[in-house]
Amino acid sequence: MMPTIRRSPALRASFVLLAIAILVAACSGSSAQRLSTVGSAVGDEDSGLSSGGDSGAGAPAASGAAASAAPAAAEGGTNTRTSNGGGTGGDGVGAPIDDAKIIRTGTIDLEVKSVPDALRAARDGIRAMGGYIGASQTQNEGDQPVASITYRLPAARWEDALDLLRGLNGLTTKVVTERTEAVEVTGQVVDLEARIRNLRSSETAFQEIAAKALKVSDVLEVQNQLTQVRGEIEQLTGQLKDLQDRAAFATLTASFRVPIIAVEVAQKGWDPRVVVDEASASLIDVLQSLTTAGIWFAIVWLPILLVLAVIVVAVAWIARRFGLGGGRSARGTMVG
Repeated sequence: MMPTIRRSPALRASFVLLAIAILVAACSGSSAQRLSTVGSAVGDEDSGLSSGGDSGAGAPAASGAAASAAPAAAEGGTNTRTSNGGGTGGDGVGAPIDDAKIIRTGTIDLEVKSVPDALRAARDGIRAMGGYIGASQTQNEGDQPVASITYRLPAARWEDALDLLRGLNGLTTKVVTERTEAVEVTGQVVDLEARIRNLRSSETAFQEIAAKALKVSDVLEVQNQLTQVRGEIEQLTGQLKDLQDRAAFATLTASFRVPIIAVEVAQKGWDPRVVVDEASASLIDVLQSLTTAGIWFAIVWLPILLVLAVIVVAVAWIARRFGLGGGRSARGTMVG
């Protein structure tokens, strides 16, 4: 009976210390993370070993149990690190995986032989790559159509899409302008993921507190905190989803137009029909002006001139009748 009494406290202490060691290893493995060069989460190499160092010197059995639990935690952290590509495995050999998040955008201005044919070829090619048309706009400049199409395509097929549009099975005659831009958002994605994890941990803690709360005021306070935390989680989740979507699918805007030929421009500058129309309009204006002047002369000026002529004739006749003009002439002759 005496040996059993002596071993019972040690056994209990072993179980307690084992539970503490596992809990500390799990907490340290989840919290002591660092970022790799490409933004993936990497576990701390000493997370499991540090948890087993505090087993204490009270009981040898407890120390052995904690020590056996620590390598298991360390081994799990190593496997996680290898799968994420942020470090090496237990044998010191590992192939890093580039999981950088990059948002690619660009524009390309093309001159093509036929805008409708080029649009069909580009649509079919982008769809074959797993992309789709995000927006489109078509208008006419003069007699020729001009189209602007926004394509969304997998980021891995970015160069393939550019090569497709540069050729279009011989329909592209000239690449007028081309601009591309790449923005890395790996740090933002990792930061958002970490903040979401922390908020979810807080949410779980608040839920446990709410389950144990006895007072109505405490329950209301915890529910208020839960509402705020859930709101932040939804907001950050939306931002994370947007970044991941923009990084997964690149945005490429292409414009299509038919090249303008110099002869066509010269022909548009001179049109015989336009010249004939202008000359005809000028002739009509001149004829209208002459007709208007004739109407005014016949209706207004001709009667006035006739009246003046009658007055002049009457005055001359009166002067001859009374010899006004002849008397002056006779006196002038006599004086001389």
